[in-house]
Amino acid sequence: MVTRSLTLKDESATRALGTQIAALLDVGDVVRLFGDLGAGKTTLARAVIEALTGEADAPSPTYTLVQTYETDAGHVLAHADLYRLDDEDELEELGLDEALEHGFTLIEWPGNAPSFAPPDRLDLSLTETEVGVREARLEGHGRWEGLIGEF
Repeated sequence: MVTRSLTLKDESATRALGTQIAALLDVGDVVRLFGDLGAGKTTLARAVIEALTGEADAPSPTYTLVQTYETDAGHVLAHADLYRLDDEDELEELGLDEALEHGFTLIEWPGNAPSFAPPDRLDLSLTETEVGVREARLEGHGRWEGLIGEF
């Protein structure tokens, strides 16, 4: 595991980080987004989605749990919000493993399904340190260990 911390001075910096992540994603990758309510997880996820699909106003999957998109390159991008997941056993029904066969997955609130930790993943924790400023802690696993230096 390789780690790196970044200071994101505003929302545009959070979005820029999402765009950087999108450029590095490969089939089978998972980005797990940790942080409290309002930490910027959805902002970052939306930036990744926009960079890969052109979808500028992607809805949060808070109630549907998973939204899927086809990327401009023809891959599947699954955006999951596990905040309302009642039991980790329900994870299988969401089809995230299948999504990894054809693309990549963004997961908000991954602590509700801690066993879903594929080997090639980026664990990203966002913490608001002052109004509008966030600290991002990036933790690379598998092939992401070699990509942390890109940030």
